[in-house]
Parts: sequence; C-alpha cells; structure tokens
Amino acid sequence: MTTLGILLVLALLLVVFGLLFRLQILTSIFSGSSTREVGTSNRVNAILCLIFLVVGGAAFAWSFADSYDKMNPPIASVHGLATEKMFWSSMIVIGIAFVLTQVLLFWYSYKYQHQDGRRAFFFPHNNKIEVIWTLIPAIVMAALVFAGWKEWTRITGPAPKDSVVLEVMGKQFNWLVRYPGRDQKLGVVNYRLIDATNEFGFDLSDQNGVDDFTAGEIHVPKGHPVLLRIRSRDVLHAVYMPNFRVQMYAVPGMPTKFWFTPTKTTDEMRAQMGNPNFNYELACNQICGRGHFAMKMSIVVDEPDDYVNWFAQQKSFSEQNPDVLASFKQKSDKLVEKATVVPTTAAAVVPAAAKASL
Repeated sequence: MTTLGILLVLALLLVVFGLLFRLQILTSIFSGSSTREVGTSNRVNAILCLIFLVVGGAAFAWSFADSYDKMNPPIASVHGLATEKMFWSSMIVIGIAFVLTQVLLFWYSYKYQHQDGRRAFFFPHNNKIEVIWTLIPAIVMAALVFAGWKEWTRITGPAPKDSVVLEVMGKQFNWLVRYPGRDQKLGVVNYRLIDATNEFGFDLSDQNGVDDFTAGEIHVPKGHPVLLRIRSRDVLHAVYMPNFRVQMYAVPGMPTKFWFTPTKTTDEMRAQMGNPNFNYELACNQICGRGHFAMKMSIVVDEPDDYVNWFAQQKSFSEQNPDVLASFKQKSDKLVEKATVVPTTAAAVVPAAAKASL
C-alpha cells in the first residue's frame, strides 16, 4: 500500500471514531443524561477540526509536491511559456484564497466552540466589508480574464503566413491527419464521400486536393509555426497536446484551429527527460465513447531538414488510391498530371534542393 493510501485509511479511521464518539454523546443526551456532555462533544469536535486542518493540509502539500512533475510536463512550444505563467498566476490567486478561507473556517470552529454562558453576537451588515470583498475579487478576476483573453486571441488568431498547415480530424475512435501537397493548399473534403477507403472524404475533383496526403503520425518542424485545422467526424473530441500546451475542441460541424511553434525536437526532449522511448502525443481528453482510450497519435518534431526529407517521401492519397481518383467523373488530364508531377511552386518549408530530389 502506498503512503497516500495509508494516510487515507488513517484519516477515514479518525473520522469513523469521531462519528462514533458523537453518536455516543447524542445517545446520552436523548437518554436524559447531563447536558455536560454537550460541551465535551463540542470541544472534541473543535479539536478534531484543528487536527483535520493540519493533517489534511500536510497531506495536500505532500501530494502536490509528489505529483508536480506529472502535472507539469516539460514545455516544448513558444506560447506554452506564456500559458504556463498565466496558469500559475491563476493558481496562486486561487490557492491564497482557498488556504485563507479554510484556515479561518477551521480556526473559527475551534475558537468559537460552545461555552456555557456565551451568547452569540448578531452582526447584520457592514458596508465597508461588502465593498472590500466585492471590489478586490472583481479587480483580480478582471485582470486574470483579460490576460487569458489576450493569450487566447493570439493562439486562435491568424497564423503566420509561412506556417506549416495540417488538418486533424477526430472520429470514434482514432485520429486522422491530412497534409496539403506540394502546392501547400488543402483541398475540399465532403462528408458524403466518406467510405472505408476515403476516410477523410477527399473530393478529388478539386485540383488543390489531388496532391494532399495522409499520415500515420504527425510530423512538424522545430522552430516553425504550425497551424492545426481541427474538425470532428462524429461526436465531440478534443485535441490535447500536453507538452505543447495545446488544447482545442474538435466540434462536429464547426471547424476550429490552433497554431503553435514547437521549440524542441523529439530527440532533444528524449535527452532532456532521460527517456529514449518518449514521444510527443496527441490525445483526446473528452470522453467520447467506449473506445475513448484508443484516441492517441504520436507527434514527431523534426529538425527542419529532416522534416523536408520526410515531406518529400510522402505519396498523395490519389496516387495511393488511383481507383478513387478514377471514380470522379470530373477528372481531367490536369488532375492526373498534378498527382504525379511536382508544380513549379512549393512552400518555404520545402526548399529548392529538396524539390529537385522529388
């Protein structure tokens, strides 16, 4: 049994003994015994409140310190630092308010325990106190909300023009990812075209989509902005990338987006953590059905040159599925040519040297 388990058992035993003692006192009162037991019971409860405050506070502090690394995986994105700062600012404010109110709650329970002859003082209203505890939380909350709004508008606003663009689609129960081809333009998709082969619903009558390709894992270049276009094929999912501090819902019928800039390659993070098996991960953190546990996908952060090489090796969906391309009545010679020939223009992430090798 772990240390935390032992502490929980001891706490539960303490609570049980306290309830049994209180039950005995109440039984004595109802049976006509002296009211002196009321003071004794109240005094015991007051002491137990202090014990609970100290033991509970110590257990919370130990649990927090022990789980800190698990709650805060290393940051690997530019905006992650700002998000982390904003998160801990909120936690400090909330933590101070929580500790203060809980200490006062249990201390007052002890200090103002029952005493024979003591009469309660009725305190109906105080304008000064009302103004203080209204204005201070309002100002603090306004500052936190403004900071959050500012960061939110930045990461969901227009991405840099040279961003690597990819589309992530959630479905029960896995993730699909689509990259634009060498023209760096995502083609049109149509949910009516979805079947066992065409899971994305590629509409290959759109020239921009003929060179699009899918991948079994996400690859992004270090130090380069990445724009995620997010959607869901069925129910509510969530794109959660903890190391990049990325969290965005995948909503059916409502495309969303999020952009970030990775700062550490997968190999660098493995070295930092001392774990050669570490992989960045995309996970769904919204319970979306029986197979929710399976909604994970590996993310590989490459050096820019390695990303270019990986990109150059990918084959388009239409090239891998010529029967799907042939099934479109509106196909033309240009579509076939686009699926097999490299255009004269390419994105900045695929330099001329790499294009020549294609």
